[in-house]
Amino acid sequence: MTAPESASREPLRIGNASGFYGDRAEALTEMLTGGPLDILTGDYLAELTMLILGRDRLKDSTRGYARTFLRQLETGLGLARDRGVTLVANAGGLNPAALADAVRELSERVGVPARVAHVEGDDLLADRDWGEGVLTANAYLGGAGISACLRAGADVVVTGRVADASLVSGCAAAHFGWSDDDWDRLAGAVVAGHVLECGTQATGGNYAFFVRDGIDVRHPGFPLAELAEDGSAVLTKHPGTGGAVTVGTVTAQLLYETAGPRYPGPDVTARLDSVRLSQAGTDRVRIEGVRGEPRPDRLKVGLTRLGGYRNEVTFVLTGLDVPAKADLVREQMEAALSRPGVRRPAQVDWSLARTDRADAAVEEEASALLRLVVRDPEESVVGRAVSGPAIELALASYPGFHVTAPPARGAPYGVFEAAYADAGSVPHVAVLPDGTRLDVSFPAAVPRRQPAGSPDDGPRPAPSTEEPPSEAPPPGAPSTRRVPLGLVAGARSGDKGGSANIGVWAYGADPDLYLWLRETLTTDRLRVLLPEVRDLPVTRHEFRNLAALNFVIDGILGDGVASQHRFDPQAKALGEWLRARHLDIPEVFLP
Repeated sequence: MTAPESASREPLRIGNASGFYGDRAEALTEMLTGGPLDILTGDYLAELTMLILGRDRLKDSTRGYARTFLRQLETGLGLARDRGVTLVANAGGLNPAALADAVRELSERVGVPARVAHVEGDDLLADRDWGEGVLTANAYLGGAGISACLRAGADVVVTGRVADASLVSGCAAAHFGWSDDDWDRLAGAVVAGHVLECGTQATGGNYAFFVRDGIDVRHPGFPLAELAEDGSAVLTKHPGTGGAVTVGTVTAQLLYETAGPRYPGPDVTARLDSVRLSQAGTDRVRIEGVRGEPRPDRLKVGLTRLGGYRNEVTFVLTGLDVPAKADLVREQMEAALSRPGVRRPAQVDWSLARTDRADAAVEEEASALLRLVVRDPEESVVGRAVSGPAIELALASYPGFHVTAPPARGAPYGVFEAAYADAGSVPHVAVLPDGTRLDVSFPAAVPRRQPAGSPDDGPRPAPSTEEPPSEAPPPGAPSTRRVPLGLVAGARSGDKGGSANIGVWAYGADPDLYLWLRETLTTDRLRVLLPEVRDLPVTRHEFRNLAALNFVIDGILGDGVASQHRFDPQAKALGEWLRARHLDIPEVFLP
């Protein structure tokens, strides 16, 4: 296992074996044994993960890292050494130094020598006053620390909170000898890293058209990229593994958890509207044309804190008179929560999901769900003080009364928010295999220059958020059918703090279908199709090269995933809800 000591022009074959803390445990072994690799990365961190690791660290100051990575190395370390593969993972979480020590101990125990390095500096909790109750405060570092560790010959590099795509851009910069201002090349690596970072979402997992395209996603293989010195890449997977790599699967992942055409990161700002995709063979998609701009002069800092306690009671309403039943139990519970001598929870939310059907042949299909969610700073206010009165109604409320779970205590919930720090004020330290501490912190901004050997093929594209005016169909317009949008458009959605995005693309990147989608799916139309977003700020962005639109919906997730603000707290299915809504679609586009 050796990292390149000097710049190389040979392509870098870099894979991924984890998209989140809790991903497929066997993936690291599968990737190491499935085919040739130079570097294998793993992404273990997310907004919710940092809160989980923060609570771990409260219990034990030596913890705070992803322990599953160590278990994977029990066999994976020897496999990586035998195959000459370097391992790079952000599994260090809040304590990368402790994880690096644990990897060294494991290396001695299993008899596999390994030069271990780590990256630190992202933990800013003690650096400044972030406000009351903040549990973790971590800056999103770039790839410079990873590059330094690899150039020093590390076999295993573990980091804390680096930007997900920097796992790849840092490796690429070390391999090819790129400079901080090789913006286009770095941007290409960032885009490849963004596709790789969520693992099998690039190979057919969670893919909108898995049925229509006949993709077997029972056990999709993890992705890898063949990254070239000019920043272009081919996305693929090991031969014989499940799933598929198509322009569609890569488009879906490119749109995941993004906003506008500019994709800012700690290494570079990548222009997503410059990305060009093409099918380069079976399970091979070429990514090229990516343009880069200077990185922002501030770094994002993810803050987590315990927001209080929550509890939930779900009442099952079966058969006839569902609205009356809902009104009855709601009045009874509201009275119980407001009775004298009892403090009402700070937040009380009700929602009725009409999942019932008329004349249903199965009892569950005849039932609706009435959900009560309460939150408060004090656990006692939302615990048995809420679930107890709910159960007391069992013989004194609507006919068919029952709930989905027994009485429960209040459970803690978390809050995520983003802050920003001047990039030049954030430490970034590579701790090399020999223990040397190398400061790779960077200034707030680097002047822009055109990278040597990088062709300039014209002016850089301007971002587009324009929307066409809503107009009635012109005379002679094609005949339409009212059917689900998902017959012609894919979607993928996800969370960023309290906001969510929905990326929508035309099936097959059909240019005529994209023009119809662009004219039809305005922000006003989105609010009609998804009434939950009617009163929220919505911004639409266009990605013509991808035949796609991207909607950013601010505030739909409240205080973020850990607060469980919605039924779908990470907005993972928001795009599928949109695809299920009906529109008048020209028949010429229908399958």
